[in-house]
Amino acid sequence: MDNNDRVLLVEGRNDEHVISHLWCSHNGYEGELPFKVKDKKGYSELLKAIKSEVKAPNRKALGIIVDANDRLSTRWDAVVKNLEQEGIEPPHSPNKTGTIIPGTSRTPRIGIWLMPNNASSGELEDFVAEMIPDGDPVWPRSESYIQGIPEDERKFGEKKILRAKVHAWLAARKKPGQMGLAIRHNDLDVTSRLSTEFADWLRELFEPSP
Repeated sequence: MDNNDRVLLVEGRNDEHVISHLWCSHNGYEGELPFKVKDKKGYSELLKAIKSEVKAPNRKALGIIVDANDRLSTRWDAVVKNLEQEGIEPPHSPNKTGTIIPGTSRTPRIGIWLMPNNASSGELEDFVAEMIPDGDPVWPRSESYIQGIPEDERKFGEKKILRAKVHAWLAARKKPGQMGLAIRHNDLDVTSRLSTEFADWLRELFEPSP
């Protein structure tokens, strides 16, 4: 399978690593993915790339992953606008288990996922937090550590508290700070509902024959 005809656009390297390790964990192998992940180095650059990626020769499937942050509807509308300008008709709102728009003779199959879950504010770290196992002994300590930092000493805002807690938890891993490697080393539970829905979305988007 030529994975260059199946492309996934992401905002950064952390997204790329998490997705790659999650795919391998769910599918029981390591090696070349059946799709190419393109790190666009930011949300704005990702948006700019959509039109050209849609029109790429022999493109069969194109996935788009962006963080919802605190602007889920705005980010959805921005992605939709770029697709509509290429003659693609997305639904009015995102599917909670990941949006997939069937391809046509002129356009590839399109997938859209808004991190963390297509319905809530948040980002990649919110998605990863859902995979921290129930009863993990380090997680409550990570929460306590971040909550214990006085507000005037924090270098992060109120909306980034969960992100800070996740990275505090990651600091206690075998390979500190790397979310993808936490999946590889089985520190994260890839059988959680959200990660399973995400893996199913990837599989439906990239594996079927067009």
